[in-house]
Amino acid sequence: MSQELHPITKAIRIQTAKTGQNEHSTPLYLTSSFTFDEAETMRAAFADENDKNIYSRFSNPNVDEFVAKMCALEEAEDGFATSTGMSAVFSSFMALMKNGDHLLCCSSVFGSTYTIVNKYLPRYGITCTLIPAGDKAAWEAAVQPNTKMLYLETPTNPQLEVIDLEYAGLFCKKHNLIFNVDNCFATPLLQQPVKYGADIIIHSATKWIDGQGRVLGGVIVGRKDLIHEIYLFCRNTGPAMSPFNAWVLSKSLETLDVRLERHCANALKIAEDLQSNKSVTWVKYPFLKTHPQYEIAVKQMKRGGGVLCFEIKGGVEAGRKFLDSLELLSVTANLGDSRSIASHPASTTHSKLTDAERAAVGITPGLIRISAGLEYADDVLNDIHQALEKSQA
Repeated sequence: MSQELHPITKAIRIQTAKTGQNEHSTPLYLTSSFTFDEAETMRAAFADENDKNIYSRFSNPNVDEFVAKMCALEEAEDGFATSTGMSAVFSSFMALMKNGDHLLCCSSVFGSTYTIVNKYLPRYGITCTLIPAGDKAAWEAAVQPNTKMLYLETPTNPQLEVIDLEYAGLFCKKHNLIFNVDNCFATPLLQQPVKYGADIIIHSATKWIDGQGRVLGGVIVGRKDLIHEIYLFCRNTGPAMSPFNAWVLSKSLETLDVRLERHCANALKIAEDLQSNKSVTWVKYPFLKTHPQYEIAVKQMKRGGGVLCFEIKGGVEAGRKFLDSLELLSVTANLGDSRSIASHPASTTHSKLTDAERAAVGITPGLIRISAGLEYADDVLNDIHQALEKSQA
């Protein structure tokens, strides 16, 4: 092309080289390994002297296409796809930190991430300090001589706290830290952490990238030198993405832009409506002016995303009654689906934490998370309203 393409166009047009069949859609490469015509070519492949495929745990054409699209959208130098979002999170820690290193992690993180940094990393001699999302003094006080990395989500899951990426980038530069951002909730279409100095960007591709609740997947993109270390770790430990899942996810990226428009519009409408519901104590959505970090959200995000949360009156029991009363919304732990989803973290994703641990990471008893789907928004709202009414009975 004579002109540089927009990243959204790249996500549609990046494709593996056509075979002799001149297919319009990339074929599936369902193979565990790849053959060589000459011993020398195979030797060179194992020596990293050429880019030939060896084994699908290392690389695969379908996986490579998906990664190339994600790198284009995030404007990142390189990337590696993993079997799940959590394998991406764990691999980014284990490949880049060692015994004796210290991690700074935002206290508002997904439940499984919380468990990894507090239960499993210490087993490998990697310590972690949890820092409140907006407390800059606490961030500074938490830095140690052996601090290696800052890890955060923004917006956070499920509390939807918004962290100032510009400040975080400057903070990491000041203290010479690897800046690791989980960009799952925003997607690269609403927010690009690399523009604020992020070294590593992680996605659970299971969510908005797939968009229909079909396959699992994760992806890590960022600085080429760091991605190479992650590649070497994953190549040997094995959290590889399957070619089929990569094919699905690559095709899904072709519609991500148009899907997100509807997700964001529906989420904003639902959030605005629930602010006046008598059964709700508060509503959080990044693009509501009542959100505590609204100014930061509109500075670094193009739209507010597809997730909102609210506190239902009546605590844990009311939260359970709300889920039981839903007639249209799906009750599941996933998000980013074409179908709207409701979840109650205190009794599900964060149920294994103690009351004190839940309080520390902002999980209140009546917190409800809604992933806005692609349905007609009024139908979703009608179901939420009738379930809220029953939850208070």
